[in-house]
Order: sequence, then structure tokens, then C-alpha cells
Amino acid sequence: MPSWNSRGLRGSVLEEMLNVTNEKYRQEKLALVQKIPTPITPMEIDREKHHITLAYFEQKSTVDYIGNVQGVPVCFDAKECATDTFPLQNIHEHQMKFMSEFEQQQGIAFLIIYFSSADEYYYVPYKDVSFFWDRAEKGGRKSFRREELDMSYRIRFSNQTYIHYLEMLSKDLQSREE
Repeated sequence: MPSWNSRGLRGSVLEEMLNVTNEKYRQEKLALVQKIPTPITPMEIDREKHHITLAYFEQKSTVDYIGNVQGVPVCFDAKECATDTFPLQNIHEHQMKFMSEFEQQQGIAFLIIYFSSADEYYYVPYKDVSFFWDRAEKGGRKSFRREELDMSYRIRFSNQTYIHYLEMLSKDLQSREE
């Protein structure tokens, strides 16, 4: 069972920025998207500081965020990558299964990936994630490079706080209608 504190704070800045973005979208009545907490079992607690110092995940999580954007069900996971190559091991099989089933129910699944070396954010539609996953399953690369992504899905970043992914969601929806 993976230890809660073994992951450190990976992704916490990205997730906090997404939480701020989602709150802004909620206030503007554009979307209602929430962070899905991962259930944990505390094992050690620092009683003086009231902090959990060791915990274990109770179950496999699905994705980081789930919600509704003006009648469109969405789910997505937020990932960070320090290089221009994203290892597919950062996506778990149960997450791929959940996103696939979500899409089968007419929902929209995607990843938001922050490539910190390039300081760029990308919306990666599920169909692209699935392509890279299937390629690896067939013996191909176990990763994908930033350059392999559709550059038109690069997310605009403004005010040092907001990750405006709704513009890319709209583009994704439009491409599905064509």
C-alpha cells in the first residue's frame, strides 16, 4: 500500500491553481468542478501540530477533478512533469479505465499537464491520452514528448493564478462535433 507522505507535495501548486480557477468558474456560473479527495487512513498523528504524519490510501482514486460545465459532465487529472517527456507510469490503469467509462457515458475526460521545464500547460484530450497509452501497450514508447501534443491545446495562463482550461474544453467539444 503506498504511503501518503511518500509523494511529498508533487502537484500541489498546480492543484491549488486549478482550485482557484474552478472557484472563479463557479462564481462566474461557468462551471461547477470540484477536487475529489483521496480517502486516507491516518497511521501517525503529530498531536502538538494536529498534522497527519503518516497515512495510507484506503482505495484507488479515480481522477483529481469531476464536475459539470454548462451541462457537460467533465473529469480530469492534473499532472506535472519536470522535463519535456511525460512518463505514462504517472497515469494508472484504473484512471484510464475510469476516463474511458466516463467518455462512454457521454462525459468529457482529459488531462491537464504542466511541463515545468517549459513553463507550459496543456489540455490533453482523452483520445490523445488513449493513443499514447495504447502505443505503450503494443510495445511502443512508455512516454510521450511535449512536442507530440497538439500545440493548439496549450492552455492560456493569466494573472499568475488562473489556468483557463474551459477554452480548450470548448475546442475539444467542437472537434468532436466535426
